[in-house]
Amino acid sequence: MGLDSTRCDVNLSILFTELPLLERPAAAAAAGFDAVELWWPWPDSPTPPKARLDELRSALEDAGTRLVGLNFYAGQLPGPDRGALSLPGEESARFRANIDIAADFARSVGCTALNALYGNRVDGAGAEAQDELALENLVRAAHAAHRVGATLLVEALNAPESPRYPLVSAPAAVEVVDKVNAETGLGNARFLLDLYHLSMNGEDLPAVIDAYADRTGHVQIADNPGRGAPGTGSLPLAGLVDRLRAAGYDGWIGLEYKPGPEGSAASFGWLADAAQQSERTS
Repeated sequence: MGLDSTRCDVNLSILFTELPLLERPAAAAAAGFDAVELWWPWPDSPTPPKARLDELRSALEDAGTRLVGLNFYAGQLPGPDRGALSLPGEESARFRANIDIAADFARSVGCTALNALYGNRVDGAGAEAQDELALENLVRAAHAAHRVGATLLVEALNAPESPRYPLVSAPAAVEVVDKVNAETGLGNARFLLDLYHLSMNGEDLPAVIDAYADRTGHVQIADNPGRGAPGTGSLPLAGLVDRLRAAGYDGWIGLEYKPGPEGSAASFGWLADAAQQSERTS
């Protein structure tokens, strides 16, 4: 089965947040994971001092964890922001200032997936103008990702939780992927397939997998309802991941769910259950 700790990574921006940032890689390692991902860790600063980058790199290396996914600067996450690259004015400028910093950090730790989140629709700026700005900034990000040997990811979120976010379906996100690849000729833009967000949109998840597995650069999961660990909701996540694997996706499965009241370290019991089920069926 596709869900096991050797093929999953932990998103340290939603799990282990009860700990300071620099302690989270070691906590993930203690829970049995050697791969992690992060939203941009400093939402107040797209251009942090070198010392902060060095501290995070050391924390990852000391824990023996590999960073396999990193967001470009996206404003306040979690929070009302959903991204920055399509926002006119200061936020778009902050995104552009972050591009090379994030890409260079990714290269320094061997990270090969960089996620660029669209921004919400804003009053006073037309959708067409925001989309033009988004494409311009995504092209910049794609070139930076190419320079460091990384994939550029484009993600769909969900309309109930992000009503002003324009990419709220798999086809909408893949359309942007195609536009970026056509503009750059690099072919390094890929779809970030988040099963929780797509399920919140009411999409046919097996059909999405069948249609877009070959254009998927990263996968994230959480159960629905509740955005909790697998088994806390009703999504057949193990079967969906198996379908992804059968369709040829061989990348990481990012655990991007909210821990339960017992805390992050206690939220991985489903992995032991998955292992036992795998043994019974093998």
